[in-house]
Amino acid sequence: MTEDQQSGMAPRSFLTCVTEVARLLGVEDFAIEPDDRYARSLALALRKPLLEREWLSEEMFAPLMAAAVYDPDPSHCRWFVEPALYAFGRRRVMAALVDRLRNGTDAERAGAVRAWYSTHFTLRADRSPAYGPGGVRDPALDESDDIEDAWLEASMRVFAETTDLRMRHRVLLALPSSPTAYPPRLHELFESTLASARAHPDRHIRGWAAGDGV
Repeated sequence: MTEDQQSGMAPRSFLTCVTEVARLLGVEDFAIEPDDRYARSLALALRKPLLEREWLSEEMFAPLMAAAVYDPDPSHCRWFVEPALYAFGRRRVMAALVDRLRNGTDAERAGAVRAWYSTHFTLRADRSPAYGPGGVRDPALDESDDIEDAWLEASMRVFAETTDLRMRHRVLLALPSSPTAYPPRLHELFESTLASARAHPDRHIRGWAAGDGV
């Protein structure tokens, strides 16, 4: 049993999410037995048509984000994050992941952390027609400095609140360990997080506090 299965993120949940995206996109189902390989094959079949659409309907946003969060593979969740970035904007996608981190189950929080990395990919006009009419994009779609700060805050609060060591690893070890990376309003919370990490029995968490490998 994998770590994600133990934490409640079963492959069947990912299959359900991918199937919903396929239904909304109008991609025909495959005539094979639903299982882990089926979910991944269906996700692969959706990758190109998702990026080729000039726009995605509003009802597609939530299923796309769910598929990104429930995808157990940190390399492949980009297949859902990237088209959402083009169609709905970096700001909205990031905000949805912050909400999952704040309010989701541990499994959803883990998925949000995996998907967060993909929200930082550079968007290019030649990558998707959804970039913008004539290759011009409204910059407001991608303004995200305050959302990035919200992610930092949510990550530190999850670290403080959770008792699950794996979740503490996930949210903390991806964070910068220098105070200069945090806005002034988060400095007090950062110092509290740093002090807790320094005293933590886990060597990886103590290593983060010491600035090792981060």
